[in-house]
Formats: sequence, C-alpha cells, structure tokens
Amino acid sequence: MTPSCRILIPYRSNSFLGIPFKKTHNSFHTNLSNFRFNFKQKYDFYNYPPCILGSGRIINRTRTLLGSNSSLGQSRVFSSHCNNGINPRGYHVIASVASNFRNYSTSVEKTRDNDKNFERIYVQGGLNNVKPFVVDKVDLDEQYDLQQHVNNDEKVEGVKEEESQAVKEAWKLLENAVVTYCGSPIGTLAANDPNDKLPLNYDQVFIRDFIPSALAFLLKGEKEIVRNFLLHTLQLQSWEKTVDCYSPGQGLMPASFKVRTVPLDDNKYEEVLDPDFGESAIGRVAPVDSGLWWIILLRAYGKITGDYGLQERVDVQTGIKLIINLCLSDGFDMFPSLLVTDGSCMIDRRMGIHGHPLEIQALFYSALRCSREMLSLDEGSKNLVNAINNRLSALSFHIREYYWVDMKKINEIYRYKTEEYSTEATNKFNIYPEQIPHWLMDWIPEEGGYLIGNLQPAHMDFRFFTLGNLWSIVSSLGTPKQNEAILNMVEAKWDDLVGLMPLKICYPALESEEWRIITGSDPKNTPWSYHNGGSWPTLLWQFTLACIKMNRIDLARKAVDLAEKRLRVDQWPEYYDTRYGKFTGKQARLYQTWTIAGFLTSKMLLENPEMASLLFWEEDYDLLEICVCALKKSGRKKCSRGAAKSQILV
Repeated sequence: MTPSCRILIPYRSNSFLGIPFKKTHNSFHTNLSNFRFNFKQKYDFYNYPPCILGSGRIINRTRTLLGSNSSLGQSRVFSSHCNNGINPRGYHVIASVASNFRNYSTSVEKTRDNDKNFERIYVQGGLNNVKPFVVDKVDLDEQYDLQQHVNNDEKVEGVKEEESQAVKEAWKLLENAVVTYCGSPIGTLAANDPNDKLPLNYDQVFIRDFIPSALAFLLKGEKEIVRNFLLHTLQLQSWEKTVDCYSPGQGLMPASFKVRTVPLDDNKYEEVLDPDFGESAIGRVAPVDSGLWWIILLRAYGKITGDYGLQERVDVQTGIKLIINLCLSDGFDMFPSLLVTDGSCMIDRRMGIHGHPLEIQALFYSALRCSREMLSLDEGSKNLVNAINNRLSALSFHIREYYWVDMKKINEIYRYKTEEYSTEATNKFNIYPEQIPHWLMDWIPEEGGYLIGNLQPAHMDFRFFTLGNLWSIVSSLGTPKQNEAILNMVEAKWDDLVGLMPLKICYPALESEEWRIITGSDPKNTPWSYHNGGSWPTLLWQFTLACIKMNRIDLARKAVDLAEKRLRVDQWPEYYDTRYGKFTGKQARLYQTWTIAGFLTSKMLLENPEMASLLFWEEDYDLLEICVCALKKSGRKKCSRGAAKSQILV
C-alpha cells in the first residue's frame, strides 16, 4: 500500500500561482525515534499532480468552503507519495485555507483605508479540537539572601565542563521535540516532558514558542524545518473561527496547531493540521502576536539563509499583506499604537495589559519594518507601503514621546496639570500625578530609564515589561539614547530584573488587593509567579540580541552564565517563581522547548556576534522626515518632530 499526502485548496484555473502543475514523487525515510535532522528530503508541498473533485466540501472533521454568495466552490486535490520507514500509513493532509476569494492569485478587492487603497483578500475555514488549559494554585512567600547565592560561583574548569554538557543535552532535547507532518519536520512541541501525563496544549506547536527554535536551527545551518513551518502555518492563516458567532479579522494567524492522526477504513490513517485561533484558549482570546512573529521569522529566514525566493512567492506576499492589512484596519482608536485585549500575546492571561501594551507595539513596529523590506514594489503594493511608512513614523514618535520614563520625565508627570482641553495641552492623556506608584520614585536610577508597559486615557502602567523593552532595542523603536538607558537600568537593577535566573517577565509583581482586582484572583499568577513577576529563561536570547546590538556583551554573558548553571540541573523549566527566581515554577512545565532553544540561540549569538546584525534593525532616520501627526489642512500645529530628531542625533 502506498500512502499519500494531500492538500486541498480551491481553484480557478488549471495552474497554481500561474505555474502549470507537474508530477513529482518525493520519498521520505524518517526514523522518528532517532531523528537527527538530516533534512535531505526535497519536499515541496506545492508540487502535486492534479486530481479533480466534484465539490469543495471536505469530510472527516472539516468544513465546507463557501464563496461570497454562499455557494459551494470547486476544489482540487494535489497529492504526493510519502513513506515512513517504520510504519507506512496513509496520510490525508488537510491544509485548506483559501476560499474562492483568495486562490493565491493576484486578483484583489479594493477598499479604502486612511484614504489609501489596500488589497483585501479573504479566506475562511477551520477546526476546533484543542482542550482548554487547567491551572492550579501557586502561593509562595520567600525570604532569600540573593547576594550570598550569587557569589557562590563554581570553579572555572567546572563551568566549562558544564557548558559543554548543557549545550549537548539542549540540542538533543530540541531534536527530540521536533514535530513531523507527512514525514517532514514542521515545528517543535511547546514542552516535551516524558513524565507529563497531562500535556494539555503543551503538545502543540506554538508560533511564538517556535521562534527561538527556528533561530537555533537557522544559526546551525538547518533551514528545512523553518521553511516548512513558515509555509504550513501560512496555509492555516485566516480560517474562519467563531466564538458565539463572531469571527476574527481576515489575516489572523493561529496561536498554535497540532498534528492529529485520524483513523480511516482498512487500517489507514490521515494526518490533519488542527489550528487554534483562540477558540480553545483560556479566555477565548485571539492571538495578536502570532502574525507579527511570523513576519519577523520570515525576514530572519531570508537574512540568515539567503533564500529570498521564499519571500517573493505570491502566496507569501499575500500572507504578509493580509496580516498587515488586518493590523492597519481603521477603527475608533485615535492612537497609532495597536489596540488589543488582555491575554493576546506572551502574557496570555488576564494581567491588566489590555489597551496598548508595549510588547505588541514593539512587535508591530518590527513587523512593519520587515514588511517594508520584503514586499514586492509594484502598483498593487505601493499604497500599502506608503501606509506602512506613515504608521512607522507615527508609532515611533508616539512610543518615544509618551511611553518613555526616566527621572526627568517622572518629575514632569509629578507636576502635571489635569483637565487640559486644547491641542496645546501638555498632559495630553489626562494623567493624574497620583498614579505614580511609590515604588517607582525610589526604584528608578538616576542614570537609566525604560518604556512603560501601557498608555491609555488617564492611565499609565508603570510596570517594567522585559520583552517590550528588549524588542524596542532590537527593532530601534526606542532612540539610541533610550536603548542605551534601558540596558543601563537593567544593569543598575540587576537583582530585581535578573536575580538568580534571567529574566523577569515584568516588574514589580501585583500583590494583595491589586492582584485580586487586576488578575481576577488568578491562582496561577500569584505574586512573583508565572506572568506576574515570574522569571522566564526564554527571554535570554532577546536580551543577548539587544546587548550585542548595544555593545554590552558583558551583560549578556553574565546572564547566560547564570542560566547555564541551573537550567540543565532544573530540567529546563518553563519559568521560575519567587522574587529572585530561586525556585522552579510550581506549575512550570519541564523540558520547555523555548527555554532550551532560547539558551542555545543565546550561546550561538555570543559565539558569532556578527550573526546578530542579521536579526536587529538600526535607526531609520528617513522616518523622522515623515510627519503624519499633523493635519496640514486643519491649521493645527505639527508635533515636535524636529525636537525628536535632534534628540536622536545627540
């Protein structure tokens, strides 16, 4: 019996992407128990001999593809032969994502967005098979002498020996976490603890979690798994997922997906990709960051491998446009920052970050810069590129001007006048000085500063969110002086932000009544645990990248050395609890893949710092020449772009 692998997509012509179909037979011989990444398969899931089906209806746990007039569209199945060396079986790959609106063609529907014409391409469909996440209570109260523990260093020879063993074990664990789909590697499990009897959704491939894994593979020279991941997740884009009859915008990327094996007749099986767009997530929140991370990884893939042909494909170009158009959609918001709900990013539970969290703004800025680099410049994308430039300019000014705090800025807020009504108002967001927390006045150093976690009318979230600040450095969302000041503050507040395990996801933790009100009494986000001030080793690679960019490799090495002494001994946990990261998280998964991959990526970046330049962005001074904050015809004054530019150049 010859097993097969099929992809179902709708069609309009007898060619795909303007290229006639040709026959190909790809053989896969993969021993899953001893998989060591010899990615020599010449697997391209777009090369399949055609087979006509009568209608677009898919059976076996899928749905009907509908056109704009709710009529059934026709479909075409492209099949390829694949073989598993251990146990051959039939595969039925359902990666259908296109409705009659998309078809991976260049035909588009024109709409207006900020008086600009954008390409609108719609797709639909989906599955729903992911179990909800279950949590237990965390309640820790720690008194610990940090300095005594930090000074208890090992001998140099012992450290070097442990380094080698840690790296060797990390690579073995990362390889064992690989997920295959029709015999081809497609991603890595979120966690791969052999003793975990209740994996929940940790046995899935998360887009955000796979980023450090992808970088580790790319830096090692293994690109096939990353290419497969990018293309297959693209096939999952924009399936219509509903929660009580409402659907997210077209262009949405799933938070995660799972490869499921479904039995058929005659001892045959099929493999299906089952995505989760938030309909199975805690709180039922759609992921905002998945599409942004996908674009960032696409650019990194091209930079490291030199394979820019992937970016130029029509389907990939369409995927980029769908994501960016979704992010640039008009709404009621007045700010250039992206409006999102709680739980839509790495902090995927209620933590009071709804509105305009810094993490999303930094990723949004990066994705816009990536898209501007990768989009093909033609008549169809000209308006979109113009809109990207305008948004980049407005977003960078907004974050640099209103999110930044240091001693000088805090003193200005302390003396704010409120209830100001005019375009000349100094306190534009009506921030009341009483919002400045007492801990901040004594905590922030004289030399240093950071970008606050959130800004909304009458609300500033003064917490330090590590990912947003680090990625602001990496993407040059902050000015060069601000980027330097952020790392100066991390160094000055090393015990608070790094402690015994890099790095705090946010500081400080919400406690007492504040924790009860803001988190909804979340028993997993108790003070100094999980998202509420927990320590996440996966942030290590982003810290390393930021340090290399700002020529502070000493800080990166110090953090990596701290992590290396404990991660292998502690079995690579997801996060650490307590104020200084003393204990393994009470509900932390062991052998967490992005902990492992973040460590490996950090080590390789430190060994080859020149590779880091492929992953970060330098300041774009051309953006400072664009002023989209002023309404020239309204007679209102322009924003202080000249002042912002002069500040950067100083």
